[in-house]
Amino acid sequence: MSQDYNNPAFKKLLQKLQEESWQLELLISGFAIFGLFTALPTIEFRVFDAQFTQQIYAFVIYSILWASCKILIFNLLLHVLLRGLWIGALGLRYVSGDIDYDSLKYSPKFTRYLKKRVGSFDKYIATLENYCSVIFAISFLLIFYVVAITFTLVTIALIATYLIDSDDLPNWLSKGVGITLMLFIIFGMLFTVIDFITLGFLKKKKWLSKIYFPIYWVFSFITLSFLYRPLVYNFLDNKFGKRLSFVLVPFYILITLMTSLKHKTSNYFSIDSTSTEIIANNNNYEDLLTETSFIDDVAIQSKVITDAYVKVFVQFNENIENRMYNYNQGLKPKEDKRGLGSNITINGGPIIDIRKRDSLRKEYIKTFNDIYYVKIDSTVYDNEFIFASNIQNKPGFETYIPTKNLTEGKHVLRVRRRAIQNQDTTYRNVATIPFWHFKD
Repeated sequence: MSQDYNNPAFKKLLQKLQEESWQLELLISGFAIFGLFTALPTIEFRVFDAQFTQQIYAFVIYSILWASCKILIFNLLLHVLLRGLWIGALGLRYVSGDIDYDSLKYSPKFTRYLKKRVGSFDKYIATLENYCSVIFAISFLLIFYVVAITFTLVTIALIATYLIDSDDLPNWLSKGVGITLMLFIIFGMLFTVIDFITLGFLKKKKWLSKIYFPIYWVFSFITLSFLYRPLVYNFLDNKFGKRLSFVLVPFYILITLMTSLKHKTSNYFSIDSTSTEIIANNNNYEDLLTETSFIDDVAIQSKVITDAYVKVFVQFNENIENRMYNYNQGLKPKEDKRGLGSNITINGGPIIDIRKRDSLRKEYIKTFNDIYYVKIDSTVYDNEFIFASNIQNKPGFETYIPTKNLTEGKHVLRVRRRAIQNQDTTYRNVATIPFWHFKD
């Protein structure tokens, strides 16, 4: 049946499905809204987690999911609202039929105006039906647009990382081919956006279409548009669908602006401010972390410390490891295994020299301790950071500083690191955390 789409019986089936599709739309919308609201907090947590720990791949994936959830929730709620209004209008029509303007006994001026502007009640029901159907369909099309934008940006990032910035490839390949591909993708992206905004202007002009066709063909694979192209052109050949598509865009911008609004209680302070000598951010104290909060680079155990030590935890990220390589070239492996990878091994995987691995690990920790140091007030401590995980099971480096020589009251802890700039050694502040020490 699906192959013989010109068969009158198949067309009759499609017509019947179209007339009854509203029931499926409401069913799918209801389940989808429930599932999306359930999944959204977890996805938001994963986005922030990937951002704080600088997991680029995870951040991209969860950002796509987060944006898709937001779009679907807004569109499907709007769809359910309009579909409910449509059902209410059908029920009202069953009771009172069409609008009888003459029975209202308004003046001729208002009667003519209302007949022209409001029109038939059946027309109102038909308009609602069109809005509902188009919004439901465009909800899933917009997800593909998010994926298309993401894949385009990922393609640019991959070319820059694995071609242009690669030291293992010959110069003609990394710079010549890499820069050429980068220019093609960037200009191709601009042409594709122009063609999309102008509703296919580049396809209409004969000489422009010949230039644009190779770009269109390449980007159909990069953006996966071959999967949803029939849906796009079905919208474009319909004035109502095309008009509604553009009307929704300002709504998304407005919602984005509205969700970014925050009430400011002070001109000088905010609860999101980074910790300083006079500001204490909860993200720098382990006992104040929640399930949805993250360590801001460095954390100690509490604001008020009665223990005989201060626990200092420096959260791990890829930038730290890159600094290790810059300071100690012997730590840089021949094959960088960071990023996405599989745990599946064949025949037990490669044989690892355990003694060499342990030796490199010790050298790694030694290098870290050479770069990073802890300072409380004006005293620099000989720290001994080791690799560990915190209470949220996040990797990092921790050390313990004795408090026996600290006086009671407020103190300021700083974690600093050495940096080489223009062959000169400088010192940069990683975190400043105030705390109070009292003897138990």
